[in-house]
Amino acid sequence: MAEGLVPVQILGQRYPIRSALDPRYVQELANYVDEKMRAAADASPAGDSLRLAVVVALNLADEAFRARGADAGEQAAVTDRLTALERLIDEALAS
Repeated sequence: MAEGLVPVQILGQRYPIRSALDPRYVQELANYVDEKMRAAADASPAGDSLRLAVVVALNLADEAFRARGADAGEQAAVTDRLTALERLIDEALAS
């Protein structure tokens, strides 16, 4: 699949994400990150977006580590999703 731009919104900020992934999947990832960012913001309303991103990244890492105990099929799916999330977060923070 060719790389394309997928416009997403996380915490009210728009990000053009360049990805070869299916645009619907990228949007799903962005929605997941947005949900996690909003939950972190609710828990710590005074935090800036970089701090929130770090908290979310730690939570996602925790999910990844816990998923290691899952069966091989589930683990592969989680690994793929986390890899895509990592790229999405990297691109969002670089903007």
